[in-house]
Amino acid sequence: MDTRTQAEHLAEAMAALRWADLPERARHVAMLDLIDMAGLCIAARHTDYIGQLVRTWDSDGGCTLLGHGRRLDAGGAALVNGTATHGEDFDDTLEGAPIRVGAMVIPAVLAAGERFGLSGERVMTGIVAGCEAICRLNHVAAGHMHKAGFHPVGVIGTLGAAVGTGTALGLDARRLTMALGIAGSFSSGIIEYLADGAWTKRLHPGWSAQSGLRAAVIAQSGFFAPRTVLEGDHGFFHAFAPTATPDFSHVTDGLGTHFYMERIAFKPYACGTMIHPYIDCAIRMGRDGIHADEIEEIICPTGQGLVHRLWEPLGAKHEPPSGYAAKFSMPYCMAVGFFEGDAGLGQFTDEKAHDPAIRALARKISYRIDPENEYPRNYSGHLRVRLKDGRELSYDQPHMRGGQREPLTEAEITEKFAANIAYGGWRAERGARLLGYLRGLDTAADMSGLARFGGEDD
Repeated sequence: MDTRTQAEHLAEAMAALRWADLPERARHVAMLDLIDMAGLCIAARHTDYIGQLVRTWDSDGGCTLLGHGRRLDAGGAALVNGTATHGEDFDDTLEGAPIRVGAMVIPAVLAAGERFGLSGERVMTGIVAGCEAICRLNHVAAGHMHKAGFHPVGVIGTLGAAVGTGTALGLDARRLTMALGIAGSFSSGIIEYLADGAWTKRLHPGWSAQSGLRAAVIAQSGFFAPRTVLEGDHGFFHAFAPTATPDFSHVTDGLGTHFYMERIAFKPYACGTMIHPYIDCAIRMGRDGIHADEIEEIICPTGQGLVHRLWEPLGAKHEPPSGYAAKFSMPYCMAVGFFEGDAGLGQFTDEKAHDPAIRALARKISYRIDPENEYPRNYSGHLRVRLKDGRELSYDQPHMRGGQREPLTEAEITEKFAANIAYGGWRAERGARLLGYLRGLDTAADMSGLARFGGEDD
């Protein structure tokens, strides 16, 4: 009879991972996520919220903040880089059980790599392990954490960062189990940011990254923590997903041989992931030559699970108070996509969120719940347009571009990286050097080269 706990199952498999033995697809996705993450850190480096985090962290050290001259201790670097990765809502996602992945893991593992002199191979192995832990654990009770008022990024992310850091550090299975046990008590993050587009959502991945890193470092000393952290009567899923019947087959089935993290999706638009297919529809409508003043109304068939965060309260979504709040407004995102043919970083400024033409079109957009909608198994977009002359038009996008059915190519991800580098004020030449460094990280003897990419452009 197998008496191992769920955390022990996970820890044993992750502790046994070796970079050379990992599937090529898993290694490739980890590298793409690293590249995507780094570009996003540079893009966000001049934002108010990142500036405030850098100024208020009180422990200097030897770890790099991508795009910043100041170096912090490992926890501070994980916090800042994690927050910057997710801050503009342009980072990766997972279809089927939506959650961000790399923003919590990669900054923690990079910081540990610098702090403890790890090889690039160990760092990359840790990235795969941490991302795999998040992807599997988020399937165990998909959707139920949101129902309980928690942000999965903030709670599951801490577990993933602990697994990723612990694997990179070479913790054995017992200590990696303890890291999970400690991380369960470090997990936090509520979704009250939905009320007014507050910045705390941005903070959650960074806090998860530094918390998971600390959990792994503490566990390295042998600190005793609950082995039953995941399934216990007072454990993680009981606390954060009380309405769920956890399906722990996602933790154990195919563990170590079948990698959920290979399904990580990369975003073409800088806003809520489930909105993307609707933006594609709105962009096509604009390209068809339809004028905004011709439109009487737009009704969008949608899944029930999208309503709470992206559609309601509808009046507030029609007129988001800020560019950040606009990222979680279905009507705004479609309207700005219609007018500008994109929904990148430049489409979510505070000024643009108050543009009268965009708001006027957004007010014409509403929804109806479609019980046949496949969300969360699939993200699709649907517009039913009625024009003032009586014509009716339909636009449908059957899946998310960037997801499993139509993944972004490596070329598209590196183009996104280059655009983010430019947005952050770096010259293309420096971005190219960073890209080359990241592509060769798995062969680096240590992480000392990362320090070249702090500070201003050179």
